[in-house]
Amino acid sequence: MDKMRWDTPERLKLLLSELVSWKSISLTEGERQFPINLYKELSDLQYFIDSSDQLKLHNSNKGRKFLTALYKHPEVKDTICLISHFDTVNTEEYGELETLSTKTEELTKVFYERLSELSTEVQNDLKSGEYLFGRGTMDMKMGLAMHMGIIEKASIEKWPINLLLVTVPDEEVNSDGMRDAVSTLVNLKEEYDLNYKLFLNGEPVFTQEPGDPKYYTYSGTIGKIMPAALFYGKETHAGEPLSGITSPYIASFLTRKMEWNDEFQETDFDETTPLPVTLQQKDLRLEYSTQTPFRSGALYNVFLMKRNASEVFNLFEKIAQQAADECNLEYENICKKHHVNPIGKVKVLQYRELHNYASEKLGQNYIMELKKEINAHNEWDDREKSFRIADHLMIECQELAPAIIILFAPPYYPAINSTGNELVEQCIKFSSELAINQFNLPVKRIHYFNGICDLSYVNYSDTSNGWIAFEQNTPVWGDCYTLPFDLMGKLNAPVLNIGPFGKDAHKLTERLHMKNAFEEVPFIVEEVIRMVSKM
Repeated sequence: MDKMRWDTPERLKLLLSELVSWKSISLTEGERQFPINLYKELSDLQYFIDSSDQLKLHNSNKGRKFLTALYKHPEVKDTICLISHFDTVNTEEYGELETLSTKTEELTKVFYERLSELSTEVQNDLKSGEYLFGRGTMDMKMGLAMHMGIIEKASIEKWPINLLLVTVPDEEVNSDGMRDAVSTLVNLKEEYDLNYKLFLNGEPVFTQEPGDPKYYTYSGTIGKIMPAALFYGKETHAGEPLSGITSPYIASFLTRKMEWNDEFQETDFDETTPLPVTLQQKDLRLEYSTQTPFRSGALYNVFLMKRNASEVFNLFEKIAQQAADECNLEYENICKKHHVNPIGKVKVLQYRELHNYASEKLGQNYIMELKKEINAHNEWDDREKSFRIADHLMIECQELAPAIIILFAPPYYPAINSTGNELVEQCIKFSSELAINQFNLPVKRIHYFNGICDLSYVNYSDTSNGWIAFEQNTPVWGDCYTLPFDLMGKLNAPVLNIGPFGKDAHKLTERLHMKNAFEEVPFIVEEVIRMVSKM
């Protein structure tokens, strides 16, 4: 039998430290290089030496790649997809320690030498010797390391089930990697005659409240969508303020009604989405002047469970209309008080209405060239491009002002839930009993993973065309941002997330519980896979 490289806790720890040392912050050269390094690592396994065509790099955008590694049993169609991402958030918060942010042993040692600078909880974890610190240890290179160990073992022991490891870039930004991987998953299914039985993610356990020590598994993932608004007023000189209406004034009414608005909250299985919050509100002017600001934008974060994009947009439009009505009433009262005539009433327009109006006025070719020009600005992200497209259209259609243009900005993560699925329920029951019997580890099931993850792009089952509002009202749709809804629907296996326990994801003190990560969870996941292979 071939000698295994990652079959013990010590070897898994070494593998994780190596993966973490390959710094792979989203949208950096390190993210582009990571899958190439990973390909070299996996290509040394005897199985992929013999079956090199089953280890592949695939192109994603901005020069990035994602990787698939297929262990294929010759007599089996049932397949479990092992999903992970390899990008991480930035490391600037480490300050002078930034060079150590991806050196797990060194960073953990330095933190121990600086105990007084850290919180009591972090001090206690350091003193326990049970945690490994570093960017990506928890979120989520340990999940990838675990999957690598499992696929190695399965290939050597010839488990009677197929395993498809899929690891992608960009999960921390737009999930470009996973969205690009959807078509590849469909193609691999057809090429190798696979029957996708389960999508098994390895995202870490996220606490439900600060200091929460519980271990969770997840039978679904929360959704996220970003309603946005362009506020277009009427410009004037600061010395004549009532000769116009400022966009910040208009924006204040909608932001006040969106922030913490519990009409957007959903509850399912006794779990409730967080309240909506404003992620950005800004003036779209690029310079200061005494001309009053008349073009502003705002992004609002809304979490989802059952609602689709169209349902959220309908609610957003209702709230926007209420905001416009209140704005108009207050504005009219101010004008009456100062004996001036209002310059008009603020109206609410969907982006698709603005787009259609501009198409009639300016021609479709103008809009195509405008989008092409804006999308060429690589320094702008998809949200900035969305605002700029709507902004330029309103500049050419100022007769529609004052107005609130409501739209969507990327990214969109549909909520996915497999609670009640027979296979998932058996997996959760089996893993919970195994964890308590083998490790005295209590496990609680969460129905919606609250950290947002790439499982959103599989098992999509909306049959009511609920995405239409997103397509029609996202300015960058079809150019630099798309979602393959039809293909996502073809990946119709249930989802499950079993990952390692850690703390402080995206923080300076991100850390991983070593016994849980290197011993407990790999054993549990391996046994779950073995159980599924017998079903």
